[in-house]
Amino acid sequence: MSVLPHVPLLADDEIHVWQTRWTSGQGELPFMSLLAAYAGPDAPAVARGEHGKPHFPAPFGELGFNWSHSGDRALFAVGRGSEGFELGVDIERVRPRPRALELATRFFAPDETAMLARLPAGRLLNGFLRLWTAKEAVLKANGSGLSYGLHRVSFALGDAAVTPVAFEGEIAPASAWCVEALAMDDAWVAAVAWRGCERTIRVFTYAL
Repeated sequence: MSVLPHVPLLADDEIHVWQTRWTSGQGELPFMSLLAAYAGPDAPAVARGEHGKPHFPAPFGELGFNWSHSGDRALFAVGRGSEGFELGVDIERVRPRPRALELATRFFAPDETAMLARLPAGRLLNGFLRLWTAKEAVLKANGSGLSYGLHRVSFALGDAAVTPVAFEGEIAPASAWCVEALAMDDAWVAAVAWRGCERTIRVFTYAL
């Protein structure tokens, strides 16, 4: 059996986010190794929701976790809460997206598209990715996937934060959610989201 990575104690008011290099050949191995280190030897096998969200079945669902990868970078997020704790993370590589505003018009809420349209051209891509990663993180936390509708989780785009404004359906209300941008270098944009009160986010590096 491989040696598990050392992980710090996860307090109830914390979210731990690990960043690591990633290749398609690794698959989910880095994430499963980190998960095993947090979950301990008695944890059950990871189950999958209707739309593929990984989770522990009851009564082990107090440990929420999620992962995301883009290009050669990956993130793994973990936190503790009540049974079925909803936690999601998303990362996107910054690359030219000449159709960003067109995609926003098609998939985002009208107010979000209007916010993006008012941005200077040099800030449009960053604004689009900040909204996209926030939406993805919430939808991944809930386990509903993109089929739920990106326009049904609406945000206000500020200079320093992306703030939940109006969520529809089972994900509502927006006030029940915390969504935080993750500090990355200029090549990436990322966000983590969870349902519940504010927590401290601690970021670590997992060297493979």
